[in-house]
Amino acid sequence: MSQDGQSAWPDQYCAADDPASTAAVIVATFPMPAGLVFDWHTHPDHQLAWAASGVLTVRTDSSTWVLPPTRALWIPAGLRHETLAAGVATMRSAYVRPDRCPITWSVATPVAATPLLADLIGYLGVEDLDPTRRANAEAVLVDVLEPVAMTTVEVRTPDDERARRVADGLAADPADDRTLAEWGHAVGASERTLARAFLAGTGVSFGRWRTLLRVQTALHALADGEPVGNVARRVGYESDSAFVQAFRRETGVTPAAYFRSLAQG
Repeated sequence: MSQDGQSAWPDQYCAADDPASTAAVIVATFPMPAGLVFDWHTHPDHQLAWAASGVLTVRTDSSTWVLPPTRALWIPAGLRHETLAAGVATMRSAYVRPDRCPITWSVATPVAATPLLADLIGYLGVEDLDPTRRANAEAVLVDVLEPVAMTTVEVRTPDDERARRVADGLAADPADDRTLAEWGHAVGASERTLARAFLAGTGVSFGRWRTLLRVQTALHALADGEPVGNVARRVGYESDSAFVQAFRRETGVTPAAYFRSLAQG
């Protein structure tokens, strides 16, 4: 694996490579140091991506999923995506042969990573598993996959170079509370120019974009178990209540409700 791509390894774990194999599911484990990115790619197999520890982020062309260990993501064969870990994580992926799988989901689908699912993934990762036992476990694995509702928070990067510099600065420090006019002085553009660039390049106003960035950053920290108060300050809110209000506005629920529902999955 490398820090800037994943192209060297997916085929090594392709369940469909050997048509004569009795295995419909192959499990692979990937230790991921902080900042590791598996760049945009596709798989000939379906992939069930799960963080055995830490938090994963999976991006498709239309959505971004933040996955604590209580959630996994079903990625259909051929769907372009990238996977990254902001902090230290361990990804365990089950690669499922499409010709041996009854699931026909055509879009990325979050599922509950229950203790049973985690145990099945671990069991199917055992080498030299008896073929009959493997076939039984594979059938149960597919049977227990249960789609769950999960909010995605999409933060697009503006195309304009000066607006992108603002976006990069805020990504590095979401708590930076400079106004758009102040950012304009820093990057050599007027407030109006930057406002237009953010709206044209991201589809939302600068203020909404910054809120989305803060919520997305907060999701990673909250999924790691950090207290709400600490997270609120880290992403730029002076009070817990202001942060909770912004989080609820973008996700529909409070941070406590969001992660309580995950824990109950």
